[in-house]
This record gives sequence, structure tokens and C-alpha cells, in this order.
Amino acid sequence: MARVVVDVMPKPEILDPQGKAVLGALPRLGFEGVTDVRQGKRFELEIDGELTPARLAEVEQMAETLLSNPVIEDYAVRVLAEPEVGA
Repeated sequence: MARVVVDVMPKPEILDPQGKAVLGALPRLGFEGVTDVRQGKRFELEIDGELTPARLAEVEQMAETLLSNPVIEDYAVRVLAEPEVGA
């Protein structure tokens, strides 16, 4: 079994009101030095069986057609390293 992560973020040219709200709240809570915040989504998918190039291409298709809106969002697919047995 493999675990694949899809990170989805608004494209740089798209306004991010949620990120701006977080950015405005940080100083009010005593956190200084943050100059920008962008809020996105993270999906973790557990893939049954071996993660072949064909399966990874299928995850890419999932990311493009369901998990993100390619008009306003970018996505990145990455495979998480499997933990060592007994760790």
C-alpha cells in the first residue's frame, strides 16, 4: 500500500481571501514577521497494491479532474515514503 499526497493551492494570480484573513489575524494574536499567507487543500490517498507509473498517472488525473479546479488552482502530487517496519 502506498500513500500519495495531492497539495492544491490557488494560482499566484488568484486572490486568496482566506489567506488574507489569516494574515490579518496573526499580528492580533501576537505573531509577527509573516508577510503573506496562502491557504490551500491537502488530500492523502492510500493506494491499494503497488504504486506503478500507471497508477500514479491515474492519481494525476484525479487531481486534475476532481481534487482541483485547474482554472484557478495548481496542484502537486507526491509519494510519501513508507515507514520502516518496526519503526
